[in-house]
Amino acid sequence: MSSLFVGIVGLPNVGKSTLFNALLKKQVAEAKNYPFTTIEPNVGVVEVPDPRLGALKETVEKSEGLSPGFKVIPAIVRFVDIAGLVKGAHKGEGLGNQFLSHIREVDAIVFVVRDFKNPDIIQTGTSPKDDLEVLKDELLLKDLETLEKRIDSFNRELKTATQNDPRRKILETMEAAKKLIEEGKWLADVMEADDLEKIKELSLLSAKKYMVVVNSDESALSGQAQGPTLATGQSAVYEQGRTLFISAKLEEELSALSDEEAVEYLKEVGLEEPGLVRLIKKGYELLNLATYLTAGPKEVRAWTIKVGSLAPQAAGVIHTDFERGFIAADVIDWRQFVDLGGWKAARAAGKVLTIGKKDEVCDGMVVEFRFSV
Repeated sequence: MSSLFVGIVGLPNVGKSTLFNALLKKQVAEAKNYPFTTIEPNVGVVEVPDPRLGALKETVEKSEGLSPGFKVIPAIVRFVDIAGLVKGAHKGEGLGNQFLSHIREVDAIVFVVRDFKNPDIIQTGTSPKDDLEVLKDELLLKDLETLEKRIDSFNRELKTATQNDPRRKILETMEAAKKLIEEGKWLADVMEADDLEKIKELSLLSAKKYMVVVNSDESALSGQAQGPTLATGQSAVYEQGRTLFISAKLEEELSALSDEEAVEYLKEVGLEEPGLVRLIKKGYELLNLATYLTAGPKEVRAWTIKVGSLAPQAAGVIHTDFERGFIAADVIDWRQFVDLGGWKAARAAGKVLTIGKKDEVCDGMVVEFRFSV
């Protein structure tokens, strides 16, 4: 996995485009006070905040020196601002089919629901809890439609097939998925990964992991950086472990400030870090992602992998040739790398470990790969 791809989904006028603009720190998505402002999805690339990169740069600069074209390259998250869904989207209401097709392409979904008060902005939903249910139901209903069509097609095709035709196993999995959706269950929460893999080509929307962002008033977040004490409206939508309370308006204001000014502003409102940083962290946690690092005179860089990736797979994120020709990898925890003063000193101290094809690359490792072409 070279980067995380996240879709921002919500009813019209819940603050999706405002949140998206804050992520990009510039106005690229048009934010206006009427439904369907966003018809074509806006895609933006956001750097993943990672203080380890700065520490590695300083270490390499002292130990080896930096090349003229030296770069620091963080991991990235691609966000797509998907136009507002409405009830009936699965049947094509409000350009629903077009919008839902954009969601199929992302790795994870961020459902944005409204819990801020502003009489000047038209409210298309009713409450955070009800709005979330509408969004999830529309995606589930679209999946149900997809499964019914494909199951009918398989049944026709298998009439003359043998009993051991491998498609029968896929049909069984589709029928199990259909039953779960009819019960209102989100497939990514209840189906085994192996079963979801069998029906991957269907690109089912509920097979994706999701988060919930409650777009709240700034006053509701004060002093609650780790997760607010839930107010009446917020508690109704809270889902343990995947709900974040963010003020899109506050995030947009922060994006216009310098780093120093943003830190001071956060202190004033009682927050430890921007909601957008928490959103990216939660996305990595949700999708079980990790970051390893490479460090040398030409660049310091962060690479995104799945937790549990073996060394050849991690090498393949850089280039497929690295995976095919993988021989071994030298690894060290980034803290040790910094404390000891770079590769040469770390090797002299015997702290660099050589790992092979069956060993994992873990989050925070600094890695040098050896491979043959």
